[in-house]
Amino acid sequence: MKTIIIIALALSAIAARAAPYIPSDGKQVIETLPRRGDPVQQQLRSLRAELNARPTDIALATDVARRYIALGRRETDPRYLGYAQAALAPWWAQAAPPPQVRLLRATLLQSTHQFGPALEDLKGVLAAQPDNAQAWLTQATVQTVRGDYAGATASCAHLSSLSIELITVTCIANVGTVTGRNAKSEQLLDLTLERSANAPAELREWALTLLAEMAQRRGDATVAEARYRRALAMTANDSYLLGAYADFLLEQKRPAEVLTLLRDQARIDALLLRRALALRQQGGQAGALAADVKELAARFDAAALRGDTVHQREQARFELLLRGDASTALTLARKNWSVQKEPADIRIYLEAAAAARDAGAAKPVIDWMKQHGIEDVAAQRMMRQLSNGINGTNGTNGNT
Repeated sequence: MKTIIIIALALSAIAARAAPYIPSDGKQVIETLPRRGDPVQQQLRSLRAELNARPTDIALATDVARRYIALGRRETDPRYLGYAQAALAPWWAQAAPPPQVRLLRATLLQSTHQFGPALEDLKGVLAAQPDNAQAWLTQATVQTVRGDYAGATASCAHLSSLSIELITVTCIANVGTVTGRNAKSEQLLDLTLERSANAPAELREWALTLLAEMAQRRGDATVAEARYRRALAMTANDSYLLGAYADFLLEQKRPAEVLTLLRDQARIDALLLRRALALRQQGGQAGALAADVKELAARFDAAALRGDTVHQREQARFELLLRGDASTALTLARKNWSVQKEPADIRIYLEAAAAARDAGAAKPVIDWMKQHGIEDVAAQRMMRQLSNGINGTNGTNGNT
């Protein structure tokens, strides 16, 4: 789930730090570091030097943190989130830091799926600043991810008098698409986007990505692709968008295009996973696939050692589709479901249950879909298969 930060920020699903990698060739390029002449890096170095001299300057600290969050999102590099947290160090452990710090802490906690503490911080911010649009939007996003749709709808409603129309409608549509109102939500968001040509490009890309996902879930590949391409034309460096479009291409059995799309994205765990899935789907590159599987296994193992459970959904896909371990995949999908309940979480849970031939395990998700009117043709196909008994599996995560 992508989260838009109104004050010049946006934070999407950023991959966990990879395990240490030892190249086989001393000439091999591991990573291209930001150019020291990059104006953004130069400005940040200058601001960090100022902050080192005045670490309790709250205006400076929050400015540095915001910039690092924005850079982390743009560069899809989680290290910048650590730098953002470090900038807030004097207040980080406080139970109730100043609202501007507390909002940024909530953003960073959300990025690591610490949703409970994030919501506590947001509650504190809104108690002090009930007109804080960013806090309402972030709260709505977390509530939607957790499946608190009534709470999310209420949070979105507060935005109507605090932000531009596109933000409010996208927030509401994001809830509507998982509560049985996909068609009306899609129509309203599409119309709003068309009359929001002057909205910031980042917000329009957010809305377009959601619209693409809506069309994909209802089975309209032509419209979905057109919207994904429009969004990519606005920004080619958004890891959430790249992952979503890669999943669409895999679903359409177009692995070669995935490999082209993700050519330089292997350092991001979620995108490396999709590259491996494309290699598997395409066939004929056993060596490259084996290398990617080995690297992914090392990264997931390292995350487990750190106690990092952020990417259980991706790990479930890895275990099911690349290792063929349905039992482990189902265990991971179940744990992930206890934390977040997005359409992608539904799909991998149902697919793992089908592969494990365990219809009973899928009952909580099937009940959830029926209760909330989830509209997703692939998930509904799996739900029917599980409801009618296991008659073989058909990978519908776009990867088989």
